[in-house]
Amino acid sequence: MTKMITLTAIGAASLLASCGSEAPKPAKAETAKTLSAGEYEIASEVTKLASADKSTPATSMKMGDKSVTRACIAADGKLDQAMFVDAGDSCTAQSSYVRSGRLSVQYQCNRKGRGFVYPAADGNFTADTFKAVVTVGTAFSGDGDYNMTRMLDAKRVGDCPAAGTAKG
Repeated sequence: MTKMITLTAIGAASLLASCGSEAPKPAKAETAKTLSAGEYEIASEVTKLASADKSTPATSMKMGDKSVTRACIAADGKLDQAMFVDAGDSCTAQSSYVRSGRLSVQYQCNRKGRGFVYPAADGNFTADTFKAVVTVGTAFSGDGDYNMTRMLDAKRVGDCPAAGTAKG
């Protein structure tokens, strides 16, 4: 009988101890100092596309377009510009900051036969993932200027392919 009273008391104490205690919080992704080198799969969606000069935007992208590309981050931390700029544009990074979970990079690009394109990416990262907003403005010599916003969601999928192999 004493054993039963003791077990009942322990059970009641356990129930009371658990009352009012908060459920454990999910583990928060740890902020990384740098992005891990390797190949990243980047999902992109155009969330805004507007003419800046009341003409048809001179881009093949359309509002709502979704795509998936792959690009690499080098062992020295250099970002492949293919993550943020349109294929065929000739670009130079104007500034780049990728540290302590924060990513910010701006480019000045020349689109052959059109003029200048100014993509800028701003986002956050963990060691093997990043999310960024890419805003693009243009300054073309003729019609077709536009402002565009794309949302990027990227994850590391492995090592970069050897030089000379095709990207997916």
